[in-house]
Amino acid sequence: MSARVALVFPGQGSQRIGMLSDLACLDGAERLLDAAEALSGLPLRHVAVAGTPEQLADTRFAQPLLYLTDWAAGVKALASGVTPVALAGHSLGELAALAVAGVYSVEAGLELVVERSRLMADVAAETPGGMVAVLGLDATSIAAILDGIEGVWIANDNSAGQTVVSGTPDGLVAATGVLNGAGARRIVPLAVAGPFHSPLMQPAATRFADLLRAATFCDAALPVFQNTSAAPATAAEVIRQRLAGQIVSPVRWTETMEALKAADVTVLLECGPGAVLTGLAKRVEGLSAYAIEQTDIEDFRREVGA
Repeated sequence: MSARVALVFPGQGSQRIGMLSDLACLDGAERLLDAAEALSGLPLRHVAVAGTPEQLADTRFAQPLLYLTDWAAGVKALASGVTPVALAGHSLGELAALAVAGVYSVEAGLELVVERSRLMADVAAETPGGMVAVLGLDATSIAAILDGIEGVWIANDNSAGQTVVSGTPDGLVAATGVLNGAGARRIVPLAVAGPFHSPLMQPAATRFADLLRAATFCDAALPVFQNTSAAPATAAEVIRQRLAGQIVSPVRWTETMEALKAADVTVLLECGPGAVLTGLAKRVEGLSAYAIEQTDIEDFRREVGA
């Protein structure tokens, strides 16, 4: 019996030097990179090949590079004969998933991503803050703890035992102390430039929503499970409305994996650099996961029957 496969696309934090290998194999790759550099005004090629970790962590570099890399990996999977039944993306990865699903062209999505990265970077520069990963406590317990602390919110519910908290510097210091006292196994500061997926990013979300209203969206060719609802959508207007709230809303990735499983998806194929989402899926009983970077596609298709 053939597996039911979903393509999943990683977000910021998965970027690394040399990440453009899948994109480089596609016709039109140079044209897309030219467009990305023209839109952003940044030397994206150089940073992707020879940049520093600090440069790659810059939202303005990371988002367009990840978008193109994720999209190229998804195109590679489809061209290799993988037939997914659904798609999902973690934060920035959702915009790549929507391009692969045909909601907009890769070029139109690139314009949105470059503006998204610029808006988020601008707000982050004006609003000090950050993000930390909390290991060893469940999201429900963390939410109850944060309810009594000003300036902190759950940003990503990644999996059982791994939750990301976003907030102001003072809020994160206070939260770290309380969470450690509540039994957190480890709290890890993340290399991000601001308090993403929190209400502090509302100015960016408002301006991005204006851009989305002016963009042309088509119905998705496959269901896309979106971050703000952890529910599938194919209708263009539903997708647009959910995407508009993503910047300030938590990434509901645990719920997304469970929803994919409830839709009879049995295998996730991670399309993009690294294997972060593959690791998270290992904590969900009944789901198998593979990272396209670490997997021969023909072997994958034979193994899972895709």
